[in-house]
Amino acid sequence: MSYLQRRRFLWILFLIGLALVAVAARATTLVRLRFPELVRYSSAIGRVHCVGAEVHYDKGEIWTDTSFEVVEREKGFLPGYIVVRQPGGKLNHLQSHVEGAPEFRPGEELILFLWGTPGKPYTVLGWSQGTFRIRRNVHTGSETITQDSSEIPVFDPEANGFTKAGIRNVRIEIFEEKMHKEINRQLQ
Repeated sequence: MSYLQRRRFLWILFLIGLALVAVAARATTLVRLRFPELVRYSSAIGRVHCVGAEVHYDKGEIWTDTSFEVVEREKGFLPGYIVVRQPGGKLNHLQSHVEGAPEFRPGEELILFLWGTPGKPYTVLGWSQGTFRIRRNVHTGSETITQDSSEIPVFDPEANGFTKAGIRNVRIEIFEEKMHKEINRQLQ
């Protein structure tokens, strides 16, 4: 096993360990994923249009399944419509909010970095880190994109603390160029 493979394997083990600790503690702690890591670990990336959501109760937890129409496929296989499952939601008189888990509104457009397999509900990789909201200027028609985690503190192992960082109000053309370069770089 090469040095790079060992390092990647150890990072994956570390992230899984942190996720297990968070689940056991019923806490939300996200470890910062750099943009190249988001691209690498996502099984699919797509520009999507939110069409609606259903909330349900399963094994003592509230979950929200959000349906999306896939507008553009950037990486991996995505059918025309997908479902993204996130923890939390409002069901009758009960409400569950999980910090860092994105909430979607019908009608909005996003670019999502997804993890999962076709035929089953996807999850958003890194929750708020893999969620990029697209905003269109009504006067000019130009679009910008903002990463949800740009406003949420996430643990950064390199800084050894919680930081706010991410993509904020970037023109969509610049973001797409960066994303395509990273996808192509990783394919080589």
